[in-house]
Amino acid sequence: MKDKLLHLLGLMRRANAIAVGEVNTGAAARGGKAKLLLLASDASENARHRAEGFSAGRNLPLAELPFTKEEFSSAVGVNGGSMAAITDLGFANALLKALAAEEPERYAALALETQARYERERKQQQTRNKRIGKRRTNV
Repeated sequence: MKDKLLHLLGLMRRANAIAVGEVNTGAAARGGKAKLLLLASDASENARHRAEGFSAGRNLPLAELPFTKEEFSSAVGVNGGSMAAITDLGFANALLKALAAEEPERYAALALETQARYERERKQQQTRNKRIGKRRTNV
């Protein structure tokens, strides 16, 4: 299951749906583009404090990954990264579903919250599409 999660992180990187590193994560959080903050399990105390600061007051969930910095960095293709921000709600939802399937007691509540946000945003997008007359292109 860990391989699936690491591949999903790599897919996010290729889709440009993840901002990796403290500087990029902070910019995504302050700019309102971040949907979920990720932190490696062995991140330093300073990195944890900064991540909590990025998420505070922004209704931005913070999830600690079950991966070390080394595993996380190799998955996203960056050296020494311990923090990231997912900028796509669909990818955030998929990652949290997979994490909740692996460790339900730790990630289930966060996964349910993100699922509700994803469905609400998707419904709003469908309403906007109806208003402007855009046709459904796929299911």
